[in-house]
Amino acid sequence: MRLARFNSCCPYGLPEKRCEMRLTGIRMLLRVAVAAFVGTILMAGPKAVLAQDATTPTTQDNQKTHEELLRQIQLLQQQLDAVQKQLDAIKNANSPTFSTQHNTLIPSTAAAAPAATSAPAGVSTSAAPAPTVVASSTAVTQPPASTGPAAPFSDADWTWLNGNPRTKDTPMATKYFIPEIRVDTNYNLDFNHPADDTIGGSSEIFRSQEVQVEQLGVGGDFLIENVHARFMTQFGMYSVTTARNDGSPARGQWDLDNAYRYVSEAYGGYHWNKMHGINLDAGIFMSYIGLFSYYNFDNWAYQPSFVSSNTPWFFNGVRGQFFVTEHLKIEPWFINGWQSYGRFNSKPGLGGQIKWTPTKYINVISNNYGYGEDSLGNPNRSRLHTDNSIEIKYYDNPAKTLDKMAFSLTGDAGCETGDGVSCHGNSPNSNGTVNQKQSFLGWMLYNRFWFDKDRYALTVGGGQINNPGRYLVLLPPINGATAITGTPYFTENPGDQFHATDGTVTYDYMPSQYITFRTEYGYRNAREPYWTGRGGITPPGGTTSTPVGNPADYLCLNNGVATDSGLGFGTPLTGPGSVAAACGGGTGIGVAALSHIWFPDLRHDESKITFAIMVKF
Repeated sequence: MRLARFNSCCPYGLPEKRCEMRLTGIRMLLRVAVAAFVGTILMAGPKAVLAQDATTPTTQDNQKTHEELLRQIQLLQQQLDAVQKQLDAIKNANSPTFSTQHNTLIPSTAAAAPAATSAPAGVSTSAAPAPTVVASSTAVTQPPASTGPAAPFSDADWTWLNGNPRTKDTPMATKYFIPEIRVDTNYNLDFNHPADDTIGGSSEIFRSQEVQVEQLGVGGDFLIENVHARFMTQFGMYSVTTARNDGSPARGQWDLDNAYRYVSEAYGGYHWNKMHGINLDAGIFMSYIGLFSYYNFDNWAYQPSFVSSNTPWFFNGVRGQFFVTEHLKIEPWFINGWQSYGRFNSKPGLGGQIKWTPTKYINVISNNYGYGEDSLGNPNRSRLHTDNSIEIKYYDNPAKTLDKMAFSLTGDAGCETGDGVSCHGNSPNSNGTVNQKQSFLGWMLYNRFWFDKDRYALTVGGGQINNPGRYLVLLPPINGATAITGTPYFTENPGDQFHATDGTVTYDYMPSQYITFRTEYGYRNAREPYWTGRGGITPPGGTTSTPVGNPADYLCLNNGVATDSGLGFGTPLTGPGSVAAACGGGTGIGVAALSHIWFPDLRHDESKITFAIMVKF
């Protein structure tokens, strides 16, 4: 994705300008030679006629000489065309081009020089009597082919991959800048029909029965010599929803969520021509834990399953990319934390990606993360996570109506340990308490069918998640709750359970490589009440930007008006000292007492249809 190529010299080992000058000179010389040759033949025409009268050669001899001259002109023209192709290849090799590999900036190697041009069959290469202006020793020699390493992942078309853009051309690219523009607009019909049109539990779908701009991204890649930089903006829903899921701005000053709100990617770095290429980048770059891309245009489905939707979309830090072979990339990360603008506690996060393409039909990715302390308010709690995917194209026949089939399988496992939790649970502490199990286990499987030369596509898939402790479950925005505030209506305490399954059926119409019209039906189920119901998750008088009181508190409900109870996590709902008592419901236990407390409408199920138009060029 968004991946530039870099080249430092022309195929002949010469500096680029000298190489172009050399070939341009050869091209001009050949043009002069052809013009002079043709002119000599034309001027010699009358003389040849007079000579014929004097020496009386046969008509057959004249015809043979004429044909040899024409063959010689044709041969010279072919050599001139070959030189022109070489010059064009050098210009292309030294111009920025994109490869579309996952999260990979791919260096280009010098283009190999074409083989020496041979004459077509039936054309004699023996010299006919040449005009005196063309020296017989003038020959077009070809420089030796480049022996540099092949560009990694360049031996196949990988645009079929899930999480990978399918665009193959960059028509607006220049030598130093490759622009990129993305527009993603959707309309979601949620069959729960929430009164506040708010959809929770998703990192891609946020509003119901409204046309919303999911993302407007403008940016691109800059490169000069071996220095490169990339930036992409994010306007629309992403600029709000992505930032709300990061709790790290709660630690320290300078308002990090607003500082980065309108940026999805921003990094710069350098490329070394070692092995098959080495890159070093620093800034905000995309994460591919969970396989799906942050950009919906690149994906087989609009609403990915939990393994993708509940894992990071970006990292803020430093990455290296080591292209060890043409088919293997090793990419270490030093980052602030798990999808975080800053650190949650005292340790940074460490991780990396290994990408391997053993054949043009198989893509294997392994992402691993550890060491980071990514739980707000728990400085001694560390996180581990492993994410592994395989994508296989098992059918490819462009001549058929059903022209391609492929599947992707992803499995994730992880856990947290420390401050009252452990990976396996039930382990005792020195103070007599028992650690709760805090883990993550999930999978997702998708199969895609392409039709009519990739003009249409159908994808079927889904997955499952088990996340005790809920440390990766997306927090519903109840009363404007964020990852910083939390909410008492859906707690994320050790021991809290979460089990969910989902599935989608996606139909794509792609009349151009730059646009996708998508229709998708999705169903999601959770064992615990989680999805927004008809009553909505916004209290009377509240909005996302102006919650009622503190989103971390329970709300009282008096005559249809919501007020802050001042009580939050861990407070009993009824009885003495309860939320109901603070809301005027007395100290009793029962429905009458609970009726004084406002509750969001959370359901076990959610069904919806999504219509989207996505553009990328």
